[in-house]
Amino acid sequence: MELYSRCSMYVTFGLFTLGGMSVLLPGLATFRRHPCALLLTPLSMLLLLCQGALAIALNSQALDHYLKLREAPGRRLTIGLAAVSAAVLSCVAVSHAAGVLASWVVVEAVMFSMALLTGPFSLLMPIRRTVWVSALAVVTVSVVVGVTGRGVAPLAGSLFMGAVGSASFGFSSRGCGWILSVLRELEQARDVQARLAVAEERLRFGRDLHDVLGRNLSVIALKSELAVQLARRERPEAVEQMIEVQRIARESQGEVRDVVRGYRTADLDTELAGALSVLRAAGVDCRVHGDDASALPERAQSVLAWVVREGTTNVLRHGDARRCAIRLRACPDGAAVLTMENDGVDDRPTGKGNGIDGLRERLTAVDGTLTAERRTGGVFQLTAEVPRATAPDEPRSYRAVTAGGAG
Repeated sequence: MELYSRCSMYVTFGLFTLGGMSVLLPGLATFRRHPCALLLTPLSMLLLLCQGALAIALNSQALDHYLKLREAPGRRLTIGLAAVSAAVLSCVAVSHAAGVLASWVVVEAVMFSMALLTGPFSLLMPIRRTVWVSALAVVTVSVVVGVTGRGVAPLAGSLFMGAVGSASFGFSSRGCGWILSVLRELEQARDVQARLAVAEERLRFGRDLHDVLGRNLSVIALKSELAVQLARRERPEAVEQMIEVQRIARESQGEVRDVVRGYRTADLDTELAGALSVLRAAGVDCRVHGDDASALPERAQSVLAWVVREGTTNVLRHGDARRCAIRLRACPDGAAVLTMENDGVDDRPTGKGNGIDGLRERLTAVDGTLTAERRTGGVFQLTAEVPRATAPDEPRSYRAVTAGGAG
C-alpha cells in the first residue's frame, strides 16, 4: 500500500509537471509578434520542470518525516522549491504582461504550479498553517496576474484555479500521508498483539506449571518422607508408598505434557476427591460439603478445580493444619462459591504468592473473584466466586461428605 501510494503521488506530480509544460507550449507560436517568446516560454518550461523535480524530492522526504521515518527535510530543498515556484510564477506573469501567453494559459499554469508547491508543504506544516500560507500565495499570484493582465477575468480565474490546484494537491498529499500513518500504526498494533500473545502464553505456561506441579511435588515429598520413616522401621508399607510416588511422578509427566500443548484442564470432582485423599494422608481432617458440582458450567468447574488444587497445595506447604473444610454452594443470584478453610496458619503473607495471583487471573477470565484472608485463631480462608453462565436449578440441600468423595 505504501509503495502504491508513493508511486501514485510521484506519477501525479509528473503528470502535473508535463501538463503545465504542455500548456506553455502555445507561447512559442507567438515568436513572430513577440520575439521574447523564444526566451520566456522555454525558460518557463525549464523552471516548471525543475519545480516538478524538486516537488517530487521534497514530497518524498516530507512523507518520510510525516511518517516519523526521518527528520525534517533540509532547508535548502524547501527554500529551493519555494524559490523555483516563485520564479515560475514570475516568468509566467511576465509572459502574460508581454502578450506571449493568453489569460487562460496563465490561469492553468498558476493552477499547476500552485499544486506542485502546496503538495509537499502540506506534509510539513499543520493543516491550518498550510491553508493560510496557500491562500496568501494564491491571492498574491492572482493579484500580480490581474495587474499584468489589466482585467478582472485573469484575477478571478487565477484565484479559482489556484485555489483548486492548492486544495486538490494539499488534501491529496495530506490524506495519503494520514492513510499510510494509520496503516503503520495498524502494523505496529499487530506486532504488539503478537508479542502480547506470546507473553500471555508464557504466563499461561508458568501458571499452569506452577498449579500442576505444586501439589504433586508436595505429595511426592510427603509420601517420600513417609516411605523413609516406614523403611527405617522395616515396615512393608514403605514399598506401597514408593509405588504411589512413582505413579504420581508419571502422572505429573503427562500433566506437564498437557500444559506444554495447552490442553490441560482440571475436573472439579476429581480435584475434590484428590484433595480429600492427599490431605487425609498428610494427617489433616478434611471434609467437603456442598452441592453437586455437575450443575456448574464446564468452564466454571475447571476454574474452581484449579482453586481446590492450589488451596490444597497451600495447606500442605504452609503451616501445620489439623483440619480443612471445603464448601461448594450455589447462591440465590446464580453464583457458585467455593470456600476452603484451614487452621494452623503460619506467618506467610496473604495473597502474595504466585499461586494466588494465578488463581485471580483464572477467575478474572470468567468474571469471578478470589479473596484470601487470615482470620482469628490462625484460620486461613480462600473464597472463590464464579457467576454461572445459565440460570441454575434450585440449589439442593447441603450434604456432608465424610469419606472417599464429594457430593
